[in-house]
Amino acid sequence: MPLTPLDIHNKEFNRTFRGYDEDDVNEFLDQIIKDYETVIREKKELEAQVNELTERLSHYSNIEDTLNKSILVAQEAAEDVKGNATKEAKLIIREAEKNADRIVNESLAKSRKVSLEIEDLKKQSKVFRTRLRMLIEAQLELVDNGDWENLMELNKGIINDKEVEEFAN
Repeated sequence: MPLTPLDIHNKEFNRTFRGYDEDDVNEFLDQIIKDYETVIREKKELEAQVNELTERLSHYSNIEDTLNKSILVAQEAAEDVKGNATKEAKLIIREAEKNADRIVNESLAKSRKVSLEIEDLKKQSKVFRTRLRMLIEAQLELVDNGDWENLMELNKGIINDKEVEEFAN
């Protein structure tokens, strides 16, 4: 057990015939007591400071651990978000490619259909033109035909003007 300042103060030495000067010893012991009390006080202050710093260090260590865990969680979350974004981007690209293929295929089909319709219309137009030409040529032949004049002369003798008028009403 360590000495206390009180132990030093109460310490009694045996007296001998040729011993030390009692005043010098007591003065020296008083100086030792003061120094020892100062050392003990400083020691207690240092222990208190060490305890406080230890608590603060523990607190900061806990904060550091918490921050490290938070950083790990944030990194994992970032990786998850990145992975999900990558997957979603791939899905969007695939869907866009499918839509593009579908649109291209539909456009090609419509283009083919329109081309076929155009060809059909061209054929119908040629047929119509040919029929129209034949009809017009047939009508021209009727107009140019001499039967028209014969028919007019026949009608003159059969129908007179009064009858035409009555027929028209």
